[in-house]
Amino acid sequence: MKKISLIFIGLFLIPSIFLTSCDKGDDLQVVQTPAQTLMVDYMLTANLDLPNVDTSVDGAKFVTAAPAEADLPAFLAKYYIIDIRSASDYATSHIAGAKNVAFSNILAEGTAAGAKPVLVVCYTGQTACYATALMRMYGFKNTQALKWGMSGWNSSTAGSWNNNIGNIADGNANWSYDAAPANQVFSKPSFTSLSTSGESILKKRVEEVVAAGFKTVKGSDVLAAPTNYFINNFFSSTDFTGFGHIKGAYRIQPLSIADNSVLGLDPNAKVVTYCYTGQTSAVVTAWLRVLGYDAYSLTFGMNGLNNSNTAWGTSPNKWSASVSKNLPVVQ
Repeated sequence: MKKISLIFIGLFLIPSIFLTSCDKGDDLQVVQTPAQTLMVDYMLTANLDLPNVDTSVDGAKFVTAAPAEADLPAFLAKYYIIDIRSASDYATSHIAGAKNVAFSNILAEGTAAGAKPVLVVCYTGQTACYATALMRMYGFKNTQALKWGMSGWNSSTAGSWNNNIGNIADGNANWSYDAAPANQVFSKPSFTSLSTSGESILKKRVEEVVAAGFKTVKGSDVLAAPTNYFINNFFSSTDFTGFGHIKGAYRIQPLSIADNSVLGLDPNAKVVTYCYTGQTSAVVTAWLRVLGYDAYSLTFGMNGLNNSNTAWGTSPNKWSASVSKNLPVVQ
């Protein structure tokens, strides 16, 4: 009887020994790759770093200018044109063949375009550039924005630019001509995802950014309280001091995930990018928001801050009423 008892005791002890020995493995944790890292790795392989969103691997810039009148038929035949302005303004005057599409529907419209390159049109080119960057990241790489928007197409629709240039920076106490400060190094932004596919994470992030709408800030607000923002002046080093800049602004340009220069931006601050026209900064802002930054584009760029600055010279990025063409519009 004792032998039988010992046998039963042994049978109960053997599994417990094995289970106890397995407890040593409880300290071993499976380390999952962060969602942001998975997405960034995919973006690099898919040529979606910022320089490639700005200019595609095929050499197509994110904006294209309105054509000369003689080239209009070929221009209209080339593009699938989506006009993201309000329905009322579209009804008043638009480019022949353009389709009125809500900004929230741009990704679906990219699919509807098929093999045709997409041209996005707005009032000033800024929202269209934001849309273009998001569509390129989503997979519609043959997407461009109309530079200057409808303001550059016809003088009758140029009010959005004509009414928003200014010189609020001239003589302002928060305008500086100092050299750029040394760039800092911050941590990466983070977000969560149940997916382990970088491509899927990217698409979801783009969809979320589209749903949130274009994130902008006025130059007057940033100029009044620059310490409320992490400001990146997206100029050349010559123009940073030549034009002057908002006090405290950094100059992180170029900006890339490949060389980690993007880590010069503070992931815990409101990151404001400004350029000459608000169009490049729109592209940068879309890209940064997908990466997880709380990013904003300063509307109208230097044209809204100091359109009369002598540093412009003959720059094609300076707005004046003469920029508008007189290409036809339809109702």
